[in-house]
Amino acid sequence: MVARTEAAYAMLARTLRGAILQGRYADGARLPTEAELATEYRVSRQTVRRAFHDLVAEGMVRRVPGRGTFAAPRQGPYLRQFGSVEDLMGLSLDTKLEVLSPLRRQVDIDAASRLRLDSDVVYRVLFRRRHHDVAFCLTTVYLPPSVGSLLAGRPELSAAGALSEVTVIGLIDAYTPSPVAEAEQSITAVAATDMLTVYLDCQRGDPLLRVDRSYTSTTGTLVELATSYFLPDHYSYRVRLRRSPA
Repeated sequence: MVARTEAAYAMLARTLRGAILQGRYADGARLPTEAELATEYRVSRQTVRRAFHDLVAEGMVRRVPGRGTFAAPRQGPYLRQFGSVEDLMGLSLDTKLEVLSPLRRQVDIDAASRLRLDSDVVYRVLFRRRHHDVAFCLTTVYLPPSVGSLLAGRPELSAAGALSEVTVIGLIDAYTPSPVAEAEQSITAVAATDMLTVYLDCQRGDPLLRVDRSYTSTTGTLVELATSYFLPDHYSYRVRLRRSPA
């Protein structure tokens, strides 16, 4: 298998996105010029222009002809776009993980089957994502024992009520031999159940987005299964489509 490399403009867009989310550029602050960024990162101005184009499409920046590129105001409902594994890891930049049910070993036939395990034992953790104390996502994560046992002692996942700026895939990258390489996901619209209304600011029957993701390591092994429920005002999805070669 040939390793895929990230395009230069995508790497630059990811770097600038992280800087904006970390507050390096305050709301309305002017970003460096195309020429300045091209010099700093040793890329062409066309590469910088393409990175800015992606950030404009995401609502991260706005461009004012003759004046420059400015960080867009981050007020109002929390909204993130996800189009890569790096975007998912970027949740640790500006949100907090709140543990509701700590990481524990348990028997779950369905999750074990989806993780393609030989036994029915998995590790499970339930948590919310918060942005400025607003809960916008509820997630259940299942891990194979080989991964769960390595993360079981982590304080970020071991106590109900624990708050941290981590992602589970980030922890997998840090504490397991093989990092996350790919994620496969499906998105469906569902109605909020009584259980979901307890954890999210919604009413029974309200529309939610359910996102099921499975993560695969560089060795081709499934290392995580996650089911998340998002308030639709706080989630958007983007994907780049290309035509097949003639």
